Amino acid sequence: MVPEPLPFRHGLAPLRIRLPHQESSKTVFEYLSRDHPADSWEQSMTSGEVVDEKGRPWDSESSYAPGRFVYFYRDPVPETPVPFEMDVLYDGDGIVVVDKPHFLATIPRGRHVTETATVRARRMFDCPDLTPAHRLDRATAGVLIFTRTKELRRPYQELFSSRSVLKEYEAIAPHDPTLEFPRVVRSRIIKEHGVMVAHEEPGEPNSETRVELIEVLGERARYRLFPKTGKTHQLRIHLSSMGIPIEGDPFYPEFRSVPGDDFTEPLRLLARAVEFEDPITGSARRFRSNRSLSD
Repeated sequence: MVPEPLPFRHGLAPLRIRLPHQESSKTVFEYLSRDHPADSWEQSMTSGEVVDEKGRPWDSESSYAPGRFVYFYRDPVPETPVPFEMDVLYDGDGIVVVDKPHFLATIPRGRHVTETATVRARRMFDCPDLTPAHRLDRATAGVLIFTRTKELRRPYQELFSSRSVLKEYEAIAPHDPTLEFPRVVRSRIIKEHGVMVAHEEPGEPNSETRVELIEVLGERARYRLFPKTGKTHQLRIHLSSMGIPIEGDPFYPEFRSVPGDDFTEPLRLLARAVEFEDPITGSARRFRSNRSLSD
C-alpha cells in the first residue's frame, strides 16, 4: 500500500494544492506566499510539513513545478465544543460503532470540522483510517458505524447504499388521536443544492417510511420509524406532513435560524438501532443506542 504523503494530524487529513500551469513564480515558496498569504509557509517548510505527492519536502528554495502537488497542514478555525460525549457501543472485527449525540455532525464539512463524529472517533482510537459507513444528520443522535480500514469501506458502505440494513428510529412528536397507526407514508421529496430544507412535490414517490405508535404521553407521543429509503430529512418531512412535526425541529414545518452554539433544544429524533447481515463474517448484527429522548 502506498503511504500517504503526510499522515493525519489530530484526526484530520492534510490539505492539498496543485501547482497551476502558466505561473510566473520561480519557487514554490514564492507562489504559496503570494496566493495563500495566511499560512506560515516558511515555518511549515522548515518543520518538514510541506511535501509533494511522494512525501518529499518542499523548501524555500524548491523550484516551481507546474502540475505537481503540495500537501500541508492548516489549523482549522476554532469551533464551539459540542458538550456531549460520544459513547462506544462496539469495537471489533474491523468496525467501530458509536452512539452519536445530538448536535455532532458526522463528517468534517463547512463550519463543522473538528466537532464531528469522524474526527472524535479518529482521535479516540488513534486511527486515521476510521471512516463512516453511513451518515446521520448533525441534529440526529444514535447508532453510527465506522470502518477501521480502507479495505472495509466499500462492503459496509454498499450495505447501506443497497438498503440491506434495517434502520429503526424513534421520535417524539405531538399526538393526534385521529391518526391511525401503524401506517406507511410515501411521497416525492426533492432537495435542491444550496437550499437548507427539502420539500415534497406531486409525482412518483421516491421515499417511504413505516410509522408506528409506541406510547402516548399526554399531548405528545413516542413513535417508531422504519425508513425504507434515505432521502434528505425524510423522517422529519414525513411526520411534519402528517401534522405531527418532531419536537425541536428548526426546519419543518417552518424554518427558523438557531445559533450554532445553542445546544438547549435537540431534535427529538434518535437512530435507535441498525440490523444487518455482516458483509464480511456473514453473521447477524444488531446495534442499539442507549440514549433516551427524554434526557
